[in-house]
Amino acid sequence: MLSPLEHVRVKTSSATEILATVDIEHLSKIVTWTLFLVLCVVFLSSARVVAKPLIHSPRQEMGVQEGLEAEQRLWALGYWAEPVDGNFDSASRHALIAFQKVEGRARTGKLTWKELKVLEEASRPLSRQAGSAHVEIDLNRQVLFVVDEGGTVIKILPVSTGSEALYVDHGQVHRAHTPRGTFKVLRKINGWRLSSLGLLYYPSYIVNGIAIHGSLSIPTSPASHGCIRVPMYAAKELSALLPVGTEVVIYDDSYQHLSRRL
Repeated sequence: MLSPLEHVRVKTSSATEILATVDIEHLSKIVTWTLFLVLCVVFLSSARVVAKPLIHSPRQEMGVQEGLEAEQRLWALGYWAEPVDGNFDSASRHALIAFQKVEGRARTGKLTWKELKVLEEASRPLSRQAGSAHVEIDLNRQVLFVVDEGGTVIKILPVSTGSEALYVDHGQVHRAHTPRGTFKVLRKINGWRLSSLGLLYYPSYIVNGIAIHGSLSIPTSPASHGCIRVPMYAAKELSALLPVGTEVVIYDDSYQHLSRRL
């Protein structure tokens, strides 16, 4: 029979063993869950690293090389973009807008991967009229074509023509209308000309006060008083391509006098 002191010692020893067993089990669970969480974090981090290079964002920035490719392709198709240096500047955007107008695309002037792909697959537009060298202005698409003697479109620019809105000039009400038909360049002015309706840069007059001229504002839709606005960077050189007597053909879908060259 155990003495009271020995009885206490036995109980103390049993309690210690129980506590030790409990602590070991608890510690084992903590270690197991900790290892599990660490493995989860490592796995998820690895998955993100592997997946990231495979994601191609359509919003990825276009670099100098892509800008250069777009400018070279625009030039190859006849669109007036200069200089061709990979810096997709204002002139490049005007050329892209002309392309978007011709192709019936959204007139954003923004170079994207999708626009670059469409550019690569596009072909040079056809002139509406064959024969001698002349200029064509498509009012529906709001573009100007410079056509050579063989009927090939060699230069393409975006334009903004008459808005058809009413305006007052010298006390009289007029409609901002660009006439349809076949005209000739009648007279020209080098440099700036200040008219009652604003500034014209290198204007080439075709009828009355209607002229093809450079302008600081070339919206993607008709907005002029009747003149044919072209971008400033091309105005001087375009004027040199339009000597007095050059034929200028202006048409829209309702003007049936011309037959499209096939």
